[in-house]
Amino acid sequence: MANIIIIGAGAMSSAFALPCSENNHQTLIIGSNFDDELVNQINMNNNIHPALKSKLPDNIKFIKYKNLLDEQYSTSDLIVIGTNSKGIEWSTEVLEKICKDKKLPPLLLLTKGLNVYNNNFELLIEKLERLLSYKKFTNINISAIAGPCLAGELAMKKHSSVVITNTDLKTAEWLKKLLATDYYHTFISDDVNGIEICAAIKNIFSIAIGSAKGLNNNKNYLNTSAALFTQSVFEMELFVTMLKGKRETVKGLAGIGDLHVSAAGGRNSMLGSYLGEGLLYSEVKEKKMKDITVEGAELSFEIFELVKKKFNLKQMPLMLSVMESVVENKKMTIKWEYFK
Repeated sequence: MANIIIIGAGAMSSAFALPCSENNHQTLIIGSNFDDELVNQINMNNNIHPALKSKLPDNIKFIKYKNLLDEQYSTSDLIVIGTNSKGIEWSTEVLEKICKDKKLPPLLLLTKGLNVYNNNFELLIEKLERLLSYKKFTNINISAIAGPCLAGELAMKKHSSVVITNTDLKTAEWLKKLLATDYYHTFISDDVNGIEICAAIKNIFSIAIGSAKGLNNNKNYLNTSAALFTQSVFEMELFVTMLKGKRETVKGLAGIGDLHVSAAGGRNSMLGSYLGEGLLYSEVKEKKMKDITVEGAELSFEIFELVKKKFNLKQMPLMLSVMESVVENKKMTIKWEYFK
């Protein structure tokens, strides 16, 4: 049995706690400063998470960040970072409160994203390591997890497969055994770059594939969707290999596996459908998806300028079509003539 702390009380963090619980680990979920009402709801409603619409086991505890007591959690065996990409900095503040001696247990990053730092792409795992090093933490050992795993289905114990990545395969193997259940299937990889890049950019390509519905008035769109999916894979391979990841990773769980799930439904695909109908991004945000975070759009704003510098239109016609539509608020125009 292990003591596991999860930072962030969102749907995926909370669903991830289920296989932890199934393995008899004591699991504590710390809500962010924005999660106070959510934590109240869960604690007052018999551990039922409103986003998951299911009851979580009693050995999964939810607390507010402001109620975190340092001395209670000094023996954690694993800390999981489950905030959104904008919460990475805040998560290091939580780690300072938990690990007063600056010695870290192994960390596992659930968060997906890609950053720009010093005019270069920076993986979230690299960003977290940079922030922790700046704060003088020691024993920094960060793994990441990716793959086609929807929070709602994981909470229902549907068969789900994920890949855990770390350049230290002994740590990855330890995590694999720590988390695996008869429905939560865990695999390992040392391709940190490939796994992390796929996990992030698949959100942009999910917008692209989702646009097939809107382009075809929400019917008879499968041919278009398949063409966009195939082009997405070509461009993901180019992006991954340019950032020194392995091409074969794109054909695995973190690549086409996660892309399939994300494109089949969810917020990125929904945004794509609206853009395919001819709506501007600003119109979608104002009228259709107000106050809904779309990770593919957020990432587009973060990396658009650098993508334009690193790739040309012939290399990334689909990615650039999506990003121009979002960032420059233009009508979606897919550059079919440049497809492979």
